[in-house]
Amino acid sequence: MSPVLVVAAALVDDLDAPTALLAARRLRPASLAGRWEFPGGKVEVGESPEQALHRELREELGVRVGLGPEVIGPDDGGWLLSDRYVMRLWMAEIVSGTPEPLVEHDELRWLPAGQWLTVPWLDADVRIVHALTAAVVPAGAR
Repeated sequence: MSPVLVVAAALVDDLDAPTALLAARRLRPASLAGRWEFPGGKVEVGESPEQALHRELREELGVRVGLGPEVIGPDDGGWLLSDRYVMRLWMAEIVSGTPEPLVEHDELRWLPAGQWLTVPWLDADVRIVHALTAAVVPAGAR
C-alpha cells in the first residue's frame, strides 16, 4: 500500500527574500498536540496537489496564497513523514487574509530568519526546516 499524499506550505513573508516563516501548532490528535508543523493536509480524490493546498490553507488559516516553487524532497521528490504519509511542500506567501488558527491548530507564529528551529517541530518536519534554512536563509542570519 502506497503512502497517502499530503500537501503543505512553507508560508514566508516574501517569496523573493524570506525573512519569516509561519509555523502552526497542532491542537490534535493528542499524540501531536503542542508540536509545530507546516499547514496543509490530505489531497482529496479529484484534486491536484496544488488545488488541495489552496483548499487546505483557506480552511485551516483563512487565507489565499500565491505558490512559489515546490521544495523537492529526498524521497522520490517528496518528504516521507511515516509509513502512512508522504508530503509535497511548496513555498508560498499570503495574498489575501490574515492567518488564524481555525481548525487543526491553536497557535500560529511567524518565526524570524535564524530562529526557524526555536519551536518543537514535528519530528518529520525537522529535516524540512533544516533544508529550508540552508536554501533560503542568508548565512549571516542562521
